[in-house]
Amino acid sequence: MSTINREYAEPGGAAAGVLERVTMPRSEQRTMRSRAENREYRIFIAVPEGEAPPSGFPVVYVLDANSVFGTMVEAVRVQSRAPERTGVIPAIVVGIGYPTDGPFHPARHYDFTREIRLEDLPFKLRAGERPEHGGAEAFMAFIEDELKPRIEETYPVDRRRQTIFGHSLGGLFVLHMLYAKPEAFQCYVAGSPSIHWNKQVLLEEERAFASKLSASAGESTGETADIKLFLAIGELEKSHHTGGGENAAELCERLSALSEYGMVTEFKEFEGEGHVSVLPPLISRAVRFALRPEPADRQV
Repeated sequence: MSTINREYAEPGGAAAGVLERVTMPRSEQRTMRSRAENREYRIFIAVPEGEAPPSGFPVVYVLDANSVFGTMVEAVRVQSRAPERTGVIPAIVVGIGYPTDGPFHPARHYDFTREIRLEDLPFKLRAGERPEHGGAEAFMAFIEDELKPRIEETYPVDRRRQTIFGHSLGGLFVLHMLYAKPEAFQCYVAGSPSIHWNKQVLLEEERAFASKLSASAGESTGETADIKLFLAIGELEKSHHTGGGENAAELCERLSALSEYGMVTEFKEFEGEGHVSVLPPLISRAVRFALRPEPADRQV
């Protein structure tokens, strides 16, 4: 097997026939370390063209950014060119990734999960080495207390329109964040969420969240929640031994009952797609769900 070696010129400075690295327009990356645990993250940021609206741009925070940041950015960039036709407005995309050139990093297992007893581990993991896990609370604090303030002080952000997107274990983390800190985002997208991981604890969180939501709506303020949740799976996931398809569909049915308290829940099963292949159509639909124009956004 041969190895391909290339020398690249700086972008914009290459003579004819000289290779340049491909870059994503209006995108950049930086490294951040969490204060609590000194964990290293690679943060990817893409900003729309043009002037921000008076309220700022909506923001979509993306987990597993090494694998899906590019797809999310292009989905937003292409669909938001004509909001009056596509129903998608421009948004800043912030990807939370890791110091690797691969699509995934083992650290995601720690960041996206809560502590679990050995006997409660999903059975497919019992025979192998127990993965490092249990860092969801610290990761949530990093997002809320460090990353979001940095983004908000650097870019024109509409704090009323913030979305978090996660898939698989990332989808599990999105659900945990919804239950634990629902005010953190206005829109939550959980694709193929790994509900089987510590399922009983997640159910307890769900019940506590539902009780809190109904209690808040019953107070004299008369205010309702401003929360949207999009759940999705691939059709081929329904046959998987973890029961991911059934888990997600049943969850959507339960949470749909919270619509009277102002929560919007939507479920989509993508025909012919599996756990990984579902990502592109999931991202496309998530963009339309999260970035719908408000009346003031629409162009007449």
